[in-house]
Parts: sequence; C-alpha cells; structure tokens
Amino acid sequence: MIIDKMPDQLKLDYALWTRKAVKELVEREFKVVLAITTMGDYLRKWGFTPQKPKKKAYEQCDKKVQKWGDEEYPKIREDAKKEEAEIHWGDETGVKNSCQHGRSYAPKGKTPVKQSMSKRFSVNMISTVTNQGKVRFMIYSTSMNAQKLIEFMEQLIKGSEKKIYLILDNLRVHHSKLDKEWLAKEEIRDKIAVFHLPSYSPEKILMNT
Repeated sequence: MIIDKMPDQLKLDYALWTRKAVKELVEREFKVVLAITTMGDYLRKWGFTPQKPKKKAYEQCDKKVQKWGDEEYPKIREDAKKEEAEIHWGDETGVKNSCQHGRSYAPKGKTPVKQSMSKRFSVNMISTVTNQGKVRFMIYSTSMNAQKLIEFMEQLIKGSEKKIYLILDNLRVHHSKLDKEWLAKEEIRDKIAVFHLPSYSPEKILMNT
C-alpha cells in the first residue's frame, strides 16, 4: 500500500509517508498500535529509507507521454535521418543570486549570521542539447518572449550546417503566432522545424528517450 499509493490517496491526513503516517495506517488496517520508533525499525527492516519525492504534474497524461515516445518521436527521428537534420532538445532556465541557507551549528541561543549581498539580480538562459551531447545556449536578462525565441533560433541556424529539428515543451510562447509566422517563411522551413512534447512531461520524456 505504501509503495503504490501516497497517504492522501488512502484517506490519511498526510502528504508524504512519515513514520507517523505509516503508524496510523497500520492501526487502521490491522488494529495494531506501534510506537513511532518501532515503526521506524520496521520500515528500515522492510528496506524503506526517507527520500525526497519526485514531482509529477496532475495534468500529465501517461497515455499521451507513452504515445509520443512510442510513435511521434520515432517518426521525428526517422524524418531527421532522411533530411540529415540534427535533433535539438530545448528548454529555458533562470538563476538568482539569492539562496536558501541550510543549518549551521552555533552555541545555543546565539543564531549564526551569514553575510550576503542585499542586492538581488538574476539571469536567464535558453539552451539546447543534441542527442550527441552538443550544447548551444543564449543568455538574456529579460523575460522569454516570441522575439527572444526567434533570436535564439536564428543563432541556432547560423551555427549549424544541418537542418535543425528543435523539440520544445509547451510553454505558451513556444506556440505564439509570431513564432509560427517566422517558422512558416520559405527561407526558414528548410533550416529549422519545431516539435512539441506532451504537456507537463519533459522530465519523463527525456528519461525514456
């Protein structure tokens, strides 16, 4: 039960499986009352360890993900081979200079002080990686928009001797009218084509591809 389900799926008032949550499940299902420490001993004997859970969006559709991996991506790969194109997997990310500090030992009652910059700044990046591991990227300080995406795709084209098959997620800007108009230009169609992953699933696609 605790392998296949999370506590809230079994109508327990917990988000994750803690010793207390498992203890309450045992009490409910088997009418056996155990101490918290004893429950921890059982979990260790069963081969369970406390782990940070992976995230999965509720909106992610496993059937669509499976179909994309089994049918759509193989076709993209086959077409890329015919056109001698290079497949690029693209995404955006951002970095800020602020950080979340962990814990630091100090005398009781004397909270340690960690000096840091009060001024906040950030930088964004859009990048691609090919199936062969080649990376292309562009740094920018503004928000991602259609013009910025087109600017990056223009740089990809300039730096490639092959046609590019660019695979992106479903960020709204990736479907903008301006991007579609640019990609539809006759002089652009022979140089780059864009494909999209199923919604809310980039990490799962990349693990299975």
